[in-house]
Amino acid sequence: MKLLAGTTKGLFAVDDAREAVVVLAAGTVRDLKASGGRLLAGAETGLFASEDGGRTWHASGVEGRTVWQIFTGPHARDVYVGTQPAGLFHSKDDGRTWQEIDSFAHAPDAERWCVPVKPRQPGRARALVVDRADPQRIWVGVEVGGVVSTKDAGVTWRVDLPGNNPDIHMMVAHPAEPSVLFASTGYGRIDGVAEHIEGNAGMFRSDDAGASWVYAWRGVTPRYARPLCIDPRPPYGVTVASAPTAFSHYKDEGGAQAMLSRSDDRGATWRSLCDDAHSPSAANFHGLVPDPTSPGGVIVGTDTGEVWRVGDDRRWTRLASGLPSVMSIWPLV
Repeated sequence: MKLLAGTTKGLFAVDDAREAVVVLAAGTVRDLKASGGRLLAGAETGLFASEDGGRTWHASGVEGRTVWQIFTGPHARDVYVGTQPAGLFHSKDDGRTWQEIDSFAHAPDAERWCVPVKPRQPGRARALVVDRADPQRIWVGVEVGGVVSTKDAGVTWRVDLPGNNPDIHMMVAHPAEPSVLFASTGYGRIDGVAEHIEGNAGMFRSDDAGASWVYAWRGVTPRYARPLCIDPRPPYGVTVASAPTAFSHYKDEGGAQAMLSRSDDRGATWRSLCDDAHSPSAANFHGLVPDPTSPGGVIVGTDTGEVWRVGDDRRWTRLASGLPSVMSIWPLV
């Protein structure tokens, strides 16, 4: 196998010949991680695990919840997941058993968290960061609710709104500076949708562990930012995919008009990773991870069912096609 692709119709294994087979039928698979020799898949009906490199899968807890993100570490065997309805769960045995961090559901304003579509949906804990130097510090990005954080492993919580924006999509921490955080955001608000102007959506950065945030998306379009990753190797490039709206799609007139952007200076400046055929991209981008084989490169999935390797030199290589919309990726190296 070359990679695993989590899609809107389950999990697919893709081999070196670009042949794809379903290995897990579990609805939409939104995140993939590895812990202690196990592979973990966050799906609509809970968490699933594989003990044999992704060939076979079985249920592994958090039943009845949609798992939006999986965070592994900082200690060996530690796994955290964020769910919808908004919940936070912790495992100390590589995802075999789970304990809910109940206090999270009682954080300030938790009763107002929601996704303001029609009909209204429960809020999603869809972004997770745990401080690898101090695991008592946890940040949870809630869509729509804000950055909910604790310094004492959940005894107390606070809520911060980057630029007064509660629509948090993804968060990552700087690998060498754990107090530097990045968050991608959209236009969703508790009571509706914000005006589509600069400053209301995009990338934010915190230099003080989430206590304050600066807008790091000046002059960048499109503004609606969602998939986000950071390279674990210097210069720790931040890559983010953006589109005009939450619903931008390849079937739109003119396509999704999506872009893939990268910053090597903590969001001070951005450059396009798109080649001529993707400037902008008719397909929207969803799954996004660093490429373990190429410093500065990423692997990205699209709503047209393709997976691409994108080099820091803007060279695009297709790894898979013919899949359902790709929501998550796990390279197998």
